[in-house]
Amino acid sequence: MQIAIGDAFQLVSLKDAGIDIDIPEPHDTLEENAKEKSTVIHRLTGLDCFSEDTGLEVDALGGEPGVKSARYAHGDSAFPDNISKLLHRLQEKPDRKARFRTVISLILEGEERQFEGICEGRIHNEPSGSGGFGYDPVFSPENATKTFAEMDPQEKNLYSHRRKAADSLVSFLRQYAVNIRKFPK
Repeated sequence: MQIAIGDAFQLVSLKDAGIDIDIPEPHDTLEENAKEKSTVIHRLTGLDCFSEDTGLEVDALGGEPGVKSARYAHGDSAFPDNISKLLHRLQEKPDRKARFRTVISLILEGEERQFEGICEGRIHNEPSGSGGFGYDPVFSPENATKTFAEMDPQEKNLYSHRRKAADSLVSFLRQYAVNIRKFPK
């Protein structure tokens, strides 16, 4: 991320900021969970910050697993269990349309802004590939023949929902930096 942002901003990891806690994701939307995390980080550090939340939304399941993507099968589920539950729930459903969606919440000078990245695609009938993580073995983006788990990182990045959200964040921050230089406070 630092490379994408350039030298206009300095990134500090949670570890470097002395934060070693699990920040809860208690809300029903990615937007609210991303904001929850950035608000907690801002409160603990006093620094401008950003955080994200990501979910897989499957049309035939009314948007599930959504905000519960990481814990879909049960509270502390491993992704093979999550994938198994997802495929079981989709067994009799012909509609396999899905999307990965990432929401980044930025707190800058006390104001929150959000940036979204979406990757439309579909769910396969069975896992394929060994790369990536999460639902990557059963998800392929629109116009792609491979699952995310079959793609190398550079190829996956061409479609990535996280990359799209991060690109929007970086674009905003670059413009912000230009405006600060033009109009100092």
